[in-house]
Amino acid sequence: MSVDIDTAAPGGLPADTAAPRPKPRIFALSFSGPGLVVAALFLGISLQPSLLPRAGYVQGLASGITMMIGYGIGAGAQSLWNYLGIPTLKGRWRTVIVGVIIALIAWGVLFSAWRQVGWQNEIRTTFGMESITFTVWPVIIGVALGVSVLILIVARSLRKLFRAVFAWLDRLLPRRLAQVLGAGALLLLIWLLITGLLVNGFFAVANTMFSSRDGATSPGIEQPTSAARSGSPESLVKWDELGRQGRSFVASGPTVAQLDAFSGGGAMEPIRAYVGLKSAATLQERADLLLAELKRTGAFDRKALVLTTTTGTGFLDPNGVNPVDYIFNGDDAIAGVQYSYLPSWISLLADQDAVKETSRVVFETVHGYWSTLPEASRPKFYLYGLSLGSYGVESVLNSISIINAPIDGAFMSGPPFVNDLHTIVETGREPSSPEWLPVYQNGTTVRFMNEEGFAVTAGTWGSTRVVYLQHGSDPVVFFSPSLAWGAPDWLAETPRAPDVAPQMGWFPLVTMWQVALDLPGAGNVPDGFGHMYSKQANALGWIAVTNPPGWTPEQSKKLVATLNATSTTSD
Repeated sequence: MSVDIDTAAPGGLPADTAAPRPKPRIFALSFSGPGLVVAALFLGISLQPSLLPRAGYVQGLASGITMMIGYGIGAGAQSLWNYLGIPTLKGRWRTVIVGVIIALIAWGVLFSAWRQVGWQNEIRTTFGMESITFTVWPVIIGVALGVSVLILIVARSLRKLFRAVFAWLDRLLPRRLAQVLGAGALLLLIWLLITGLLVNGFFAVANTMFSSRDGATSPGIEQPTSAARSGSPESLVKWDELGRQGRSFVASGPTVAQLDAFSGGGAMEPIRAYVGLKSAATLQERADLLLAELKRTGAFDRKALVLTTTTGTGFLDPNGVNPVDYIFNGDDAIAGVQYSYLPSWISLLADQDAVKETSRVVFETVHGYWSTLPEASRPKFYLYGLSLGSYGVESVLNSISIINAPIDGAFMSGPPFVNDLHTIVETGREPSSPEWLPVYQNGTTVRFMNEEGFAVTAGTWGSTRVVYLQHGSDPVVFFSPSLAWGAPDWLAETPRAPDVAPQMGWFPLVTMWQVALDLPGAGNVPDGFGHMYSKQANALGWIAVTNPPGWTPEQSKKLVATLNATSTTSD
């Protein structure tokens, strides 16, 4: 193996006047010295904590990719240095400086490697998860090396392709023009392949895979017999067209007996209306079908109507909807429409337009009918969305059609980074409030909460209440492309969110990639952390949004205890 550490051509001549060195082959054991140094630096940084705890294979993936980002930066800087013909240090000073740099980076890598398990266990303790041991290191090393080799092969293959194109154009055009035109054409082609063929192909394959899963029914879920539920024999929506998550939604929730046990009696059967992707051919037909189903079940005669926007698979979090049934003692209706088969982390990339359009059309259809009813007798109208569902709710809150007949409130949990309204509110927060729990305009309309409760505000809450529930450790909320070039307020502010590791730092490029890598695992942590929102927080959020008359703190405690005693399913 040969390692090229010097950045000048042989004999001290500028690189563009010296005899060219042999170009390394794709599988040659020849590497850039500066590239290896920066790769080692990035490797050490990659071992430091992010928002979520990492399994060994996830850490290996993070370290492998991060290391190769560093290698690319170092090798690229060396190539630019040579291309510009900048002289380099020689003799003893060069040896001393290079030795000091390598020693410092080596110490940093060894320190990070030694502390990595401890850092992960500190996060795991905060999250209430089991500790890991140093036995994860073979997995980390194996995955990191495999990923690094794969990236290096791809990069060198692309370099070989670029040089072949340059050589061909060099016979037709001036050399520098050939390089510029060739590089531009190849970069455009690669971009089109990635964003077109590869991305669309990935979404197509994922859609096929998850649409097949949508046809299954979760264990323990049976077709409801109550006329108050979609999918029942009396329903306008067929059971086998609801989708897997739709079937789970309409066949679950608290029973009348459970509601009576909580309230002391007088409970009604809660209405649950749902329309799947297969229930009708077009979006407007699905919205019309939902309205017809709501009319059939008598939903507009209840005290409250909650119009939800689902997550990608059509999932409605039981932790997020069950509290409504208890608060209104079953005198409520909860409704939703499926718009995708994809899980949340894929749907976040693929279905932004679909969720926005579905929310708008369904809202205008249902709310349009509701607004024609006598104000004194129609139900309270609320909106609910988890994750990408909150993106759909925000599209409704920005709609002009809400002005003449405003809603009574909205509850959104885990709002993703693509939410424009959330970003506006967060950016416009009071300077004394942190980004992870903002206060906006004294809380007169919008308020934020986490597992520990609401942000303290001196304002008086108006008649329309909007609540955001978010965790400081939720990458779905706090990821942003801007993490690549600037430290976010939620890392710089003191104190930090209680569920964010004190050891987490910010590093250019690396932090963005690490938080992005947290996204797929955001729902694989205990309730109360990451993208998993607890029964307690959801219950307290709904109590605040609905503000039920005469409700007491004792009832809130009893509701939380009741919900915690019941089991629910997750997406």
